Amino acid sequence: MFLAWHEIKREKVRYGLVIAMIVLISYLLFMLVGLMDGLKNENTAAIEEWRTETVWLNKGSNDRLAESVLTYQQVASLPQTDHFSLIGDQPVKMELDRQHHRHAQTLQFIGLNSTEFIAQKRVMLTSGHQVRNSQQLVLDNSLKQKGYRLGDWVVLNGGTKKFRIVGFARNAKINISPVAYGTLKAWQQLRGGNFAASAVISDRKSHDSGYELKRYSVQQFINKLPGYTAQNATLQLMIAFLLVISLVVIAVFLYILTMQKKQQYALLRAQGIPAKTLVMATISQSLLLIITGLVISTGLTVLTVHLLPAGVPIMFKINNMILMGIGMVAIGVLGALVPALMIVRIDPLDALK
Repeated sequence: MFLAWHEIKREKVRYGLVIAMIVLISYLLFMLVGLMDGLKNENTAAIEEWRTETVWLNKGSNDRLAESVLTYQQVASLPQTDHFSLIGDQPVKMELDRQHHRHAQTLQFIGLNSTEFIAQKRVMLTSGHQVRNSQQLVLDNSLKQKGYRLGDWVVLNGGTKKFRIVGFARNAKINISPVAYGTLKAWQQLRGGNFAASAVISDRKSHDSGYELKRYSVQQFINKLPGYTAQNATLQLMIAFLLVISLVVIAVFLYILTMQKKQQYALLRAQGIPAKTLVMATISQSLLLIITGLVISTGLTVLTVHLLPAGVPIMFKINNMILMGIGMVAIGVLGALVPALMIVRIDPLDALK
């Protein structure tokens, strides 16, 4: 460690550039992971807030909530317990007319039965009160930033019926759309037809399939959300490529630095210093560079959290950030193995040439 630290202090510019490269790579890595987590949350926030474990859809729904409709006969085939909740899902366009200035917002209308567990326990309000009749709505908290306020009257899909905003809830998003919670009766009017619901949600794991219904575990249901799997696969591939690029760049930098010091290493070997000591100095140097770069990039990430507007779909989870940091440290050690092999093979006689 002494040799590593002494050399870094002596060659500040050279190693400063290496640290700057590590900072940029790790900062980009953190941002990509945050974007992946943020987009995941935009897709699944409401599903997770409901503590969903099992979902039932119509078999002919193409695995999509918005295309599923359940009849009263199908719903009746499922056991009636406190852990079942009917939901109705309908994409809608919500419009607000305040002082002749119209605001329009596309969202997912989720109809709930007020006697079931989602409406009673899983809609977590940040302001206002729960829906009490079919003319009231609770909106996702993010819609406050778009000009919607408690007490505003809105219309859905250009209809004549007005709904009043009576509350705002946290984590009310599904499939990257904000949610408007209303009653199941209001959903039936918006949807049209004699349907009971779009899906049945349970906060318990179940292996039962009802009459003409298809059962999904929560992860199966999430994976079927439009674009969810492709989006995550793309970001995961980008993160994997970035890690590989990090490994190559760090290995190349350390290899070049070791090549430039080959004569000095040969001299040290000729003086009787074991190859193990020089190898450990190289690995220590790599760890110092990586950890310093990670500390700086973490500071930049924290600063970014405070500067980004609230509408940006990015979320930084401590566990994932720590995991990526450990990954970068592991890559630094692997990258140091390339110059370490060179050091082991150095012939002390090279110092005499």
